[in-house]
Amino acid sequence: MKIGVTGSNGFIGKNLLENLHRIDGVEVITFTRSSTIDDLENFVNSADFIFHLAGINRPKDIQEFYQGNEALTQQLVNLLLKSGKKTPLLISSSTQVERDNDYGKSKLGSEIALQEYAEKSGAAVYIYRLPNVFGKWSKPNYNTVIATWCHNISRDIPIEISDKNIELDLVYIDDVIEHFIRHIDETGKSGISHEGVSPVYRESLGSISNLLSEFVKSRKSLLTPPVGRGFLRALYATYLSFLPTDKFAYEIEGYKDERGTFYEFLKTHDSGQFSISTSAPGVTRGNHYHNTKNEKFMVVKGEASIRLRQIHGDEVIEYKVSDQKIQVVEMIPGYTHDISNTGSEEMILLLWANEVFDREKPDTYFKEV
Repeated sequence: MKIGVTGSNGFIGKNLLENLHRIDGVEVITFTRSSTIDDLENFVNSADFIFHLAGINRPKDIQEFYQGNEALTQQLVNLLLKSGKKTPLLISSSTQVERDNDYGKSKLGSEIALQEYAEKSGAAVYIYRLPNVFGKWSKPNYNTVIATWCHNISRDIPIEISDKNIELDLVYIDDVIEHFIRHIDETGKSGISHEGVSPVYRESLGSISNLLSEFVKSRKSLLTPPVGRGFLRALYATYLSFLPTDKFAYEIEGYKDERGTFYEFLKTHDSGQFSISTSAPGVTRGNHYHNTKNEKFMVVKGEASIRLRQIHGDEVIEYKVSDQKIQVVEMIPGYTHDISNTGSEEMILLLWANEVFDREKPDTYFKEV
């Protein structure tokens, strides 16, 4: 199956191509700004499905809106009708068609041209009126304010906010592509179909700027926002995609003495923190208990003895662990515990605690095992 993509070098186009290239049996053909009208005719005649993503967002001259959006779509329609094929077509339109501006008018003109194509050919046409789309490979000062801000903030360039209370409707690029791709395998459809992408996130400029600032600060505080789902997941991935290559890595502070080292490297708002420690041969750490705090220990290098004792009892429970058989050992509230490097080499321990360490309320009390 040959899939044609106009505007393949653009933000949405790049993300679409990344997905299409992973689908077995799909051959991608493209039409870009450097292509000619002859190229467009060959493109139309070869494609079994067309994603029409080409367009003009920020022209130097207003007429470019109509030339790059409406006129190009009309040329595409003329060639499709000339070919006699019923090639399904999906266009990335805009919610701006509902507004009285030249960009919206040019996009509406594109939709009208495609209405003509659907009526005359009986082909399926999918119209997506997209709000602001954000995600990796977007262009600063062109696609969205999020792209501009991610670019600037990751480079310590000040951002400008005219009104923090302005709210935007936003869709994430991965969700857009997921919706687009599903139409490839649809058969037997005809006529115009107005489609939408979900979820749509409604966020204020102030909220977005605050979250981006929190991402920056998290490298120092080690406290990461809840970036595992929803808008924060998408925004954080977008922010990371704009980091300069010399800022992929960052240093963290730790503690080092004759026993070994200890580093906290990730803290969360509601799911505790992760740390890592090293211990020299023969070194014992711990000999303390917690009333409510709980931890998980996992030796990832070397070998160790982990001992626990209920603070009101005498029985010592011992777990001998090593990197030969990775295990997680729970540190139970009310049990004093320690860990000793029983090997001849450095031992490395990965630790998780269910709460971020609070020096004012450490919930950590000395008691030998």
